[in-house]
Amino acid sequence: MNKLDSADLQSILPRLELPTETAAAIGACRAVPEALDHLLKSDLLLEAARLCAHALPPRERVWWATRCARATSAAGLPDLDQQARGLAEEWVRRRTDETRRAGMDKAISAGCASPEAWAAVAAFWSGDSMSPPDQPKVPPAPHLPGTAVAGAVILASVRAHPERQAERLRRFVGSALDIAAGGAGHLDPEAA
Repeated sequence: MNKLDSADLQSILPRLELPTETAAAIGACRAVPEALDHLLKSDLLLEAARLCAHALPPRERVWWATRCARATSAAGLPDLDQQARGLAEEWVRRRTDETRRAGMDKAISAGCASPEAWAAVAAFWSGDSMSPPDQPKVPPAPHLPGTAVAGAVILASVRAHPERQAERLRRFVGSALDIAAGGAGHLDPEAA
């Protein structure tokens, strides 16, 4: 079963920032895979990436963000960004509250300016509370994790070589589809 099939397309649509004509066409689709196919055929790659970011389940969407970040990271990535990505990857594997909070701390320390940091933010927002552990729970709004993942993926798509964005986004959406089908979403690191 494809993990995109159970996503509620109608609740995701407002988050995609679609042109009016495209929104009407996508709104007529019955499921996320059909809408994603339409977006790809229309070369609406940013919108396709946003759709994947909001439609994948929490664990899978954070993993996807880390794959995209890793694929475009260059040698010399700052330690805080590497640590943020590592904690986001660890959260996918074990989903502990301590890991997601540590990832958010690294993302904030890194200035929330990289795909790696936004992957860690997505993990944090995928938890049950944004408040400190000793305070009453304040759940994140449902759209926040997908928004953070979309940010991570889009930042990764323009890192160092913005002219590669379209090609990268196609690869990234292919990775999301692999993850949705149960795969690892592997993306080869780019050559400089």
